[in-house]
Amino acid sequence: MTRLICEVFRSPKHEGMYLYVEKAKGLTKVPEVLLGRFGKPKAAMVLLLDETKTLARADVATVIRGIAEQGFYLQMPPVKDKHMQEIHLKNSKMGQ
Repeated sequence: MTRLICEVFRSPKHEGMYLYVEKAKGLTKVPEVLLGRFGKPKAAMVLLLDETKTLARADVATVIRGIAEQGFYLQMPPVKDKHMQEIHLKNSKMGQ
């Protein structure tokens, strides 16, 4: 079982957009280009992630893998348009 102490930051520019990073490394692995679009990160919470727990809008295993592989996981805001949400769901299922 993989466990990770994770810090979550919210975007001041985009409601519902969050960055998950390993707490010990902070934002050091997040590209400057992404931070520019994200805005100055606002600390939201610290979590102990493990694959037995669930997150509201992201798969824990996917978040842990993203942090391990690229140093961060970016959670995008929920899709508000019903048609776009259907497309998003269809695309999400194709990737599984």
